[in-house]
Amino acid sequence: MLIVNWGYYIFDEWRIAQHTLVAGDSLREYFNSYATSLDELAWFTMLFLFEAETYWLDTEAMTRLKRRLFVALRIICYAFLAHTVYAYIFNYYELTQAPVLPAISSTCDLIAENFSFVRNLAYTAIDANNCGALSSASAFYQIGNDPIVTDLAGLLELKLLYAVDIENALIWLGVVLTIELVVLLQERGISGGPLISGCNYLTLALYTVLVGNAIVWFWKGHWVYGWDQLLWIGGFAAIGSNLSQWRDELKEEAVLA
Repeated sequence: MLIVNWGYYIFDEWRIAQHTLVAGDSLREYFNSYATSLDELAWFTMLFLFEAETYWLDTEAMTRLKRRLFVALRIICYAFLAHTVYAYIFNYYELTQAPVLPAISSTCDLIAENFSFVRNLAYTAIDANNCGALSSASAFYQIGNDPIVTDLAGLLELKLLYAVDIENALIWLGVVLTIELVVLLQERGISGGPLISGCNYLTLALYTVLVGNAIVWFWKGHWVYGWDQLLWIGGFAAIGSNLSQWRDELKEEAVLA
């Protein structure tokens, strides 16, 4: 199901890129345009690594070579995840700097300019047939250097959605770093105590925020985003189950010792 969602993200970002990318755009702008698709690829890899690692750590199957390979792949994934945060912050920054287009009082004034109108992440090419129905506002904001405009309501809505994107990306990084800490502790035979309990409570709090983000996306009509969020939470819950089983084994070993 996650792979199906990933296919949707690739198609959706390709569709949006038809409005936002123009000839001569830099590689950075292309990476920013496909930030979510690249982010999903990194998370797929991270999910596999954590699932495999938390399954193999207490067995002989986890060789030194595998461990080093896992570390190298994880570093690459973190680089992509950091890029996603950067891309979302850059997108939000562009919104804060969006200028009002001068001498434009209607989207119909932009028919010959090859502009698109965006509202709630939906992009529409402006033409003579739809320009009058896109917005009743009299002031319009251009987003970055792209031929994209929106009205004040659309600008505020995009700021909300991009702010949720930034916060969501940071919260997921918090989740994965918490798992990293738990794995590190349990590698050292620590199966209880304040650090383990604190990590468990922190993870629960982070998941609660992530569910809240899913609710925001459902509310704004982005059903795939919300559904995808819940699926990822389920995927990482499987990792949590592995960690819990591993802790039980550590406790049993401690009793037998």
